[in-house]
Amino acid sequence: MNFPRSLHLFCRVVDNYGDIGICWRLARQLQHEHAIAVTLWVDDLRSFQRLCPAVVNDVDTQHVAGVEVRHWRDQQGTFAVDEVADIVIEFFGVDLPPGYIEAMAKRMPRPVWINLEGLSAEEWVEGCHTLPSPHPRLPLTKHFFFPGFTARTGGLLHEAALEDECARFQSDPAAVATFFSGLGVPAAEAASFKVSLFCYPHAPVSALFDTWRGGDARIACLVPEGVAAEAVSAFLGAGAIAGAAMTRGALTVRVLPFVTQPDYDRLLWACDLNFVRGEDSWVRAQWAGVPFVWHIYPQDNALHHVKLRAFLQRYADQARSPGSLSLLWNGVTHGSAEAWPAQWHAFGADMAEMTRRAVTWRQKMRENGDLAGNLLRFARAVRSAAEKSDV
Repeated sequence: MNFPRSLHLFCRVVDNYGDIGICWRLARQLQHEHAIAVTLWVDDLRSFQRLCPAVVNDVDTQHVAGVEVRHWRDQQGTFAVDEVADIVIEFFGVDLPPGYIEAMAKRMPRPVWINLEGLSAEEWVEGCHTLPSPHPRLPLTKHFFFPGFTARTGGLLHEAALEDECARFQSDPAAVATFFSGLGVPAAEAASFKVSLFCYPHAPVSALFDTWRGGDARIACLVPEGVAAEAVSAFLGAGAIAGAAMTRGALTVRVLPFVTQPDYDRLLWACDLNFVRGEDSWVRAQWAGVPFVWHIYPQDNALHHVKLRAFLQRYADQARSPGSLSLLWNGVTHGSAEAWPAQWHAFGADMAEMTRRAVTWRQKMRENGDLAGNLLRFARAVRSAAEKSDV
């Protein structure tokens, strides 16, 4: 079966960089590793350009790294049947253009239509993974596809060569030193305990900084420009612009320039601890094989706390320091000023065990297969079943 030859991926940018970050990684992998003609429809080219400088703003159609990129405006017109791809993916329940859906229904054979959902460790995900949803009016069926942490989900997004690239980089001190130098990080900071910080604005960054500056160990906190700008500016006593840095007590905070996806991966690989947020950086931190703390995207009625606990139950015993600090960092638990140093001390004492856990977890996730490959296998199964039913 010569299927699929083409794939359209529709993305609306909601969470600044997370949505387009995931979709861009997936689009590149499908094109590079599976030789599929991929078209990425995206509504916010400016955010996309921050991750991939080759992207040009306000252009309707362009080709970037082998992927066709279409500026997704409010396309309300009709689409020709031959404009529809073999596989159509809507990321996180976005609404496709009505004319495109009409063309999907007229295309023969009809495309495999997938709603790629967000990542969650909750148990209900396994029961909903690959469930069909018939269109109420047209002869089309959409299937829900869930990333996840078990073999009964779609797995995690990662490229075939990712772990080898990570291992080569982490085992090459000269490459790591050159990387940090290119970011403007002095050798003395690069030699200290390095923490990358990527979080939402409401994170208790000031409490964390106060804990670190009063500690005994030298810590270099590397913050991409634009992240936690208010707390970082308060620590610096100046604007949080790329290149700005300040040392207070044991803590040095340095603002890094906003980097491309490949360099952000290297930052995660090179640091001793990574604070990450949302979904894309969270997944990449897991592949780095380095301890991390996740800042989950906030939801109404504290639903994100349920999702956080579900992940911690899979990843680490909540009674141990990784879970305890994560709960404090995400506002699930609240502590006094004295609680932060105690939590950080416990976290640091468990660092060696957390590193071993990170490596073991990475191997366990690898056994579930990669999201792109699992998605294509499912799409082929759906197409095969449809062909048999038409006989």
